[in-house]
Amino acid sequence: MTNDPIADMLARLRNAAAIKHPQVVMPASKLRVAVARILKDEGYIERLELTKDKPQPRLRVWLKYDSQKKPVLSGVKRVSKPGRRVYAGKAEVPWVQHGLGVAIVSTTRGVMTGARAKRMGLGGEILCYVW
Repeated sequence: MTNDPIADMLARLRNAAAIKHPQVVMPASKLRVAVARILKDEGYIERLELTKDKPQPRLRVWLKYDSQKKPVLSGVKRVSKPGRRVYAGKAEVPWVQHGLGVAIVSTTRGVMTGARAKRMGLGGEILCYVW
């Protein structure tokens, strides 16, 4: 059991990409699935699958690699942590790597990218940066 499931998810993805594993399996939660869907929509992972295992469903994520076998997901950083939550208003949602990365934000309308939150005029908790 972990106190920070998003940090655990990001560490699993980072470690698997570093040793070029094709897929990662982890316990599923609504927040992990929402973050994984954003990563898929943004092109950082190939696909994802939610299994119906008992007692805990599992999330299986296939990593994406380029033609030189380098991972598309080159870096992740957990921003808001259980000991120190980080919030941003609609005007303060940050750019990541000068627009080449993605900030994942938890808003009142759900988990979304920082760019989408800005367009919708929403702020929220900055979960992580991905590039």
